[in-house]
Amino acid sequence: MSQPVIIILTIAGYFLLLLAISWIASRGSDNTTFFTGNRRAPWPLVAFATAGAAISGVTFISVPGMVVGKGYAYLQMVLGFIVGYVLIAYVLVPLFYKRNLISIYGYLEQRFGRSTYRAGAWFFFLSKMLGAAVRFFVVCAVLQLLVFTPLHIPFEFNVIVTIALIWLYTMQGGVKTVIWTDTLKSFCLIMSVILCIYFVATNLGFSFGDMASAIADHPTSRVFFFDNPKEATFFWKQFLAGVFMAIATTGLDQDMMQRNLACKDAKQSRKNMIVSGITQFFVIALFLLLGTLMVIFMERQHIAMPEKTDDIFGMVATHSSMPVIVGVLFILGLVAAAYSAAGSALTSLTTSFTVDILQAHKSDDDRKVTKTRRAVHVAMSVIMGLVIVVFYYISNQDAISAVYTLASYTYGPILGLFVYGMFTRRPVRDRLVPVVCLLAPAVSWCIQWVLVHAFDYHTGFELLIINALITILGLHLLSLGQKAKAENEATVQE
Repeated sequence: MSQPVIIILTIAGYFLLLLAISWIASRGSDNTTFFTGNRRAPWPLVAFATAGAAISGVTFISVPGMVVGKGYAYLQMVLGFIVGYVLIAYVLVPLFYKRNLISIYGYLEQRFGRSTYRAGAWFFFLSKMLGAAVRFFVVCAVLQLLVFTPLHIPFEFNVIVTIALIWLYTMQGGVKTVIWTDTLKSFCLIMSVILCIYFVATNLGFSFGDMASAIADHPTSRVFFFDNPKEATFFWKQFLAGVFMAIATTGLDQDMMQRNLACKDAKQSRKNMIVSGITQFFVIALFLLLGTLMVIFMERQHIAMPEKTDDIFGMVATHSSMPVIVGVLFILGLVAAAYSAAGSALTSLTTSFTVDILQAHKSDDDRKVTKTRRAVHVAMSVIMGLVIVVFYYISNQDAISAVYTLASYTYGPILGLFVYGMFTRRPVRDRLVPVVCLLAPAVSWCIQWVLVHAFDYHTGFELLIINALITILGLHLLSLGQKAKAENEATVQE
């Protein structure tokens, strides 16, 4: 049986399982089920699903290859994630439950006004659409290489088919379906990585002790980088960036919080956040261990390193000396990561656009809301497909770096808005807030350019923090004179 046929059968089997889960989860669903899951999801299930939700197809492909140039530096950032999840659990989760929000960006309207609310929603739309497209683009590119190119099928058809499949299983059940499919994804991902580690180690003739020693002695297994503050891998830069990246891309992301807000109450959601953060650390560590084993395998087999380290996992998994099951596991893990992440992104984009931008939920006609939601779901699918095709023709860097670089620019204003709103009581000129949100990423880019060319300082993902601080400064400038105005208006009303 040829490789393309094996891959197609693997994808078909997994997708049929997804459809079955979607059908079971979406029975009796309505708009409330789609948006919030009726807030009945048990927290252990959500925690396991959330741990897998943070692992996209980009992580599956890109993290093992990262060990070549950066060792295990990514774990420094993941340690920051755990601290960020604790802050989310004890600061953001109670806030969102107390206000009974469908979309977390509704807080911005309550705190600042309509213009700020829409600015936050549009920045989320841009962030999630670009981030999800990059993640799914990586998977489509791998499938194109392994399946569609050998069958002489163009990339555009590849994208149309995969996006259509994702739209099909998410169109009805919404976040409830996402939680159950993420649970399946987490199981498939973890088992795929563990079994790939086993088969690669077996191919190398390693016992468990031999494997542990070989990984520990290999130069790619370095975890901590304290020696050069100018490098992007420096510990404190990675750690602090991880804290704020977790807050921005999980706590202030409708996609991730939509799952957490499906729990019964804030207490259960808090447990979910902390457990999923710790679980994610160990899952990422497995990917990095697998990456070192694959580098050792390539060295033993005298295989040249590919130009892009994202290609390492696929090269080793489909190598002629590996059993067929390794290639199947690679495809299964990749598809599980990709389909679930893209489905989750489509659901959150649909929710945010329908609720935050169109505000269809304020209509009394539930049938009209359903019609609007379904039309938006189709539109989001089409836009995502178009963005993926564009990335296919312009991409030139490793995928995980692209994801976090985009996040640093697009989530920065969102982080700044929430921090300023939660830790001050000062009103701002609401209509000018979108201008600040647009200027902050532009100024951040200029700062990054100056630091590199004038001081040879390479910013890492701490660019997110710089972006947020510029947003906070801009909001403070917009607040000057507003406090007195607000107090005078309150006095008149009394």
